[in-house]
Amino acid sequence: MSPEPYLGDTTRTPIRHHILSVLVENKPGVLARIAGLFARRGFNIYSLAVAPAESHARFSRVTIVVDAESAPLEQIVGQLDKLVNVVAITDLAPRDALERELLIASVPVDDDNRLTVLDTITHGGASIVDVGATSVTVMLAGTPDACDELERSLEKFSDVELHRTGRVALPRLG
Repeated sequence: MSPEPYLGDTTRTPIRHHILSVLVENKPGVLARIAGLFARRGFNIYSLAVAPAESHARFSRVTIVVDAESAPLEQIVGQLDKLVNVVAITDLAPRDALERELLIASVPVDDDNRLTVLDTITHGGASIVDVGATSVTVMLAGTPDACDELERSLEKFSDVELHRTGRVALPRLG
């Protein structure tokens, strides 16, 4: 097994969140039913990411990061398990999971700030994915903490356009 590549700060998420990996049938309305369940019960979704599971178009994996203070985990899992299209639910303890998030930002550059921007990007572990005459677009696929750190460091530049995906997570192997 090869070592994990460095992707920014590797500290793990504090226990204030539950990470649920939910395997669902890829059918219309499944995500709406999941979101509706959370809304009706007053559970707060901190992050949500959905994508086809493995290479099977029949199933999708929904990674839901839930605020631990908004509802007991057992209640959330029990309610999700009642939904018809839910196949499996896995609670991923943050210490036992590999979590990643994607951050993409467009940062304005000029002759005065170019070196500072490049230093910030390099120090944050991000990659430059596009260069324009007046801006650079950067990407970081890393832990939520690494994305938080890069986002904070980019705040010193004006007019930064930034977008983050929700977390995805899988259990650590071995």
